Amino acid sequence: MSFLDTLKQSFKDVSKTMNTELKKFRSKDLLQAIVAGSTMMAYADGEVSAAEKQKLMGYVRNSEQLSVFDTDKVIEAFNQYLNRFEFDPTIAIGEALQKITVFKDKPESHLIVRVCLAIAHADGNFEDTERRALEQICAALNLDIKTFV
Repeated sequence: MSFLDTLKQSFKDVSKTMNTELKKFRSKDLLQAIVAGSTMMAYADGEVSAAEKQKLMGYVRNSEQLSVFDTDKVIEAFNQYLNRFEFDPTIAIGEALQKITVFKDKPESHLIVRVCLAIAHADGNFEDTERRALEQICAALNLDIKTFV
C-alpha cells in the first residue's frame, strides 16, 4: 500500500469515527427529547405509574437508536425530569418542550410522539390531561396529533 493509499484510508477511518461520534451526539439529544416527553406524558395525569416507567425502558432497550445508552443513565434522566415536574410543572413543561423542539420537522419527531403515546397508554388509560400533553408535544414538533390518535 502506497503512502497515498494509507493516507486515504486514514482519512476514511477518521471520517467514520467522526460520523459515529456525531450520531451519538444526535442520539443523546434524541434520548433527552424522548425522556423529557415521556416524563411529561407520565406526569400529565399527576401520577407516574410503574407501567409507564417500564414502557419507557422497553423502548430504550429495543430501539436501535437508543439501545446504546446505559439504562442507569436513562433512569437518572427520567428521575431528574420527574423531580422538575414535582417541583414546578409549568417550568418543567417548558424545559421538556425545549428539548423536544430540537426535533421539529425532523424524521425523529414521529418516534418521539410514538414513544410518548405509548407511555400515555401504558397504564391502560388515555386521559384528557395526557391528550393535552400530547397536543403540546405535537405542536412543538409541528405535527398533527390526528396522525397519531
